[in-house]
This record gives sequence, structure tokens and C-alpha cells, in this order.
Amino acid sequence: MRLKIYTTGGTIDKVYFDKKSDYQVGDPQAGGVLERANVVIEYEVESILRKDSLDLTEQDRKLIRQTVESSPEDHIVITHGTDTMIETAKALQDVEGKTIVLTGSMYPARFRDSDAVLNIGCAITAAQILLPGVYIAMNGRIFDPLSALKNVELNRFEEVSI
Repeated sequence: MRLKIYTTGGTIDKVYFDKKSDYQVGDPQAGGVLERANVVIEYEVESILRKDSLDLTEQDRKLIRQTVESSPEDHIVITHGTDTMIETAKALQDVEGKTIVLTGSMYPARFRDSDAVLNIGCAITAAQILLPGVYIAMNGRIFDPLSALKNVELNRFEEVSI
């Protein structure tokens, strides 16, 4: 099984620029996380976008969808900003024959205490074992995007009744 990892930016890829005193989306971090973890599955990382998810447009979501649909791989992980991850997951809902797992982090992957390593690990495992469909891997859980919510106050994803 070959796994494709698409990156779109978001906090997971953010870098702190001291001179500017702010964060900006930097190079994709998923590949480095997997290399350091000595992951032995076959995977490829490809950047689609480098944006904060609050800046994603409907055109960007169409590009993500077209990229996923045209991918020869059936097992796909997408790293994404957490603020609009659910919107993008919903835009991918009816892509057939692929297991698509979106993940991100609340803290940049470059931070020692980042949740990125856990979230990427959960996402790549989920993409290998779940049936075709669209999922979100965050906070040690797999969520259905149609019943997931980002709880900004508690800085985590939760399941909600629909």
C-alpha cells in the first residue's frame, strides 16, 4: 500500500519569525515528522497549498478535491489548518473509492510539545485501516466530519450530536 500525504499549510507547518514577531506558514513538516519516527510504510509528501486555513477559498477547496480525485493512491492524508478543516472534509465527502484522513495540529510541528506527531501518526494509521470515506484525525480520535466540532475554548476537536 502506498500512502499519499498532501499538505495545505495551517498551524502544523507554521514557523515563528522573530524579526516579524509573528507566525507564517513554512515548509511542510509531515515528511520530517515521519522520517524522525522511522516510519516504514511507503509514502510520498506533496504540497498543494501553503496557507492558513482561515485564508482558504472555495477555489482552494476545489483544487484540493481535484488533486485528491486525480491521485492514483487510494489512501490519502491531508495536513490542514484546524480552523476550517471540517469545511474541507465536507467538500471531499462524495469522493469515491478513497480513504481520506485530514489532520493538523494546535501547535506548530516544530514545537517540542506539539500535538502534530500524535495527529499525523493517528492519521496515517487511520488511512491504512479505515474503509473508504472522509475522516478527521485529531486529539487521539477519528471523527466523522459531519459530527465534529472544533472547541476553540478547550483547543480540541469534539463529537457533536447531529
